[in-house]
Amino acid sequence: MRKTLLLEEVGLFGLSLFMYTQLPYGWGLFALLILTPDVFMLGYLAGKRVGALIYNIGHHRGLALAVWGMGYHVGISWIMLIGVILFAHASMDRIFGYGLKYADDFKHTHLQEIADQT
Repeated sequence: MRKTLLLEEVGLFGLSLFMYTQLPYGWGLFALLILTPDVFMLGYLAGKRVGALIYNIGHHRGLALAVWGMGYHVGISWIMLIGVILFAHASMDRIFGYGLKYADDFKHTHLQEIADQT
């Protein structure tokens, strides 16, 4: 099952790359922005429960698609860019095993328990 989920995430990341090619921006901007959704980790400064909520909002692909769709609807490419970056980042995180967070611990995700890297 893990391989199937991984392949799905790789496919969704590939979709985000395709979506990005439809925007009028260079790949340097993509590289610069791909990690910016991790700013949602700052929610953990307010505690585990609030942190998990804020982190999960920023890493939810439904929100990413809603932002992209809003940008598409109004014809504003930078709003679509935000949606694509959110979508790509969430897929990339899940490829590496970082999923949505449970409120009990940052390391407890819907995909796995993240092991200490030390």
